[in-house]
Amino acid sequence: MTMNIPYKPALPIRPRPICIIGAGGIVNDAHLPAYKLADFTVAGICDLDRSRAEQLASKFGVARVYESAAQMITAAPADAVYDVAVPAATLPEVLDLLPPGAPVLMQKPMGDDLAMAQCILACCRRKGLLAGVNFQLRFAPFVIAARWLMEQGHLGQLYDAEVRVTVDTPWHLFPFLRNHPRLEVLYHSIHYIDLIRSFLGNPASVMARTLRHPAKDLSSTRSAIILDYGDALRAFISVNHDHAFGARHQESFIKLEGTSGVVKARMGLLMDYPRGIPDNFEFALLGPSTQPNWEQLPLQETWFPHAFIGTMASLMRYAEGTDSTLSIGVEDAIQTMAVVEAVYRSSARGGEPLPVLPIEP
Repeated sequence: MTMNIPYKPALPIRPRPICIIGAGGIVNDAHLPAYKLADFTVAGICDLDRSRAEQLASKFGVARVYESAAQMITAAPADAVYDVAVPAATLPEVLDLLPPGAPVLMQKPMGDDLAMAQCILACCRRKGLLAGVNFQLRFAPFVIAARWLMEQGHLGQLYDAEVRVTVDTPWHLFPFLRNHPRLEVLYHSIHYIDLIRSFLGNPASVMARTLRHPAKDLSSTRSAIILDYGDALRAFISVNHDHAFGARHQESFIKLEGTSGVVKARMGLLMDYPRGIPDNFEFALLGPSTQPNWEQLPLQETWFPHAFIGTMASLMRYAEGTDSTLSIGVEDAIQTMAVVEAVYRSSARGGEPLPVLPIEP
């Protein structure tokens, strides 16, 4: 079966200049490479460590480096889009500096917990910000392709959604997370929670456990999460960052099964991170009289950095009025944060104790 399956994001009619607040690793690895690929103009950058901002400006040809966010905001073009890539705890104070009504894309997560997310949402509402959260997995090429197949009805009714990650994550590359009390779910599995929500909506409830490694000084590195969508739809996330036994049995995939078809996408970035291996997208559809035949869709782009084009393009399209909704907007992102909060509550509460059975004499 030959189909022309789209896997690239829609771009704005008129791209806007971007002002970046924060010059950390994610900006170097994904934001700036993505904007360069999309030919988006970066008008300025700032960071508390000016030398980091200067290094990135030199590397990617950014027009200006500013002493502070306040200075850059004062000098910014009237139609600027703000890319805020700072630690979650500092988001409220940065957002408060932005001009009313400004378009802003903030790095995930939307705060360190649900209470902070609600404060961020209140700030965005009060200032009328056109605010989105950079849940860029939604715009990974393999996700765009899967969503198209689903929306066109090729998968039928979904009855199983699974994310499975078994890798050896080099946490030393993220020193700012070393002492964070909410590591794995808030900073990693949140991607998969948000992704499943984008396909299925909010779950009715959550059952989860997030765990630490006995020999690592980290709050959590593995999680098992069941999202409840009733008695006919399984939605399950299984993540293990501690598989330090070579590549042979590592895996990293998203699988969506429906009554008419199935897709399975390998997220190659997470295997041998940060180098990664190629992504892979396969699908099989049930015909009226034929056996399912697995096909592969060749992908020319990857999750990092190409998906970051999609989130910024989505915000620009919303700001210019081309799109009537912002799928990654804060009004939706707060729902992902609510599910994350439910995961931590479920993990802390524990499971159902075993019934006490009588002991035979």
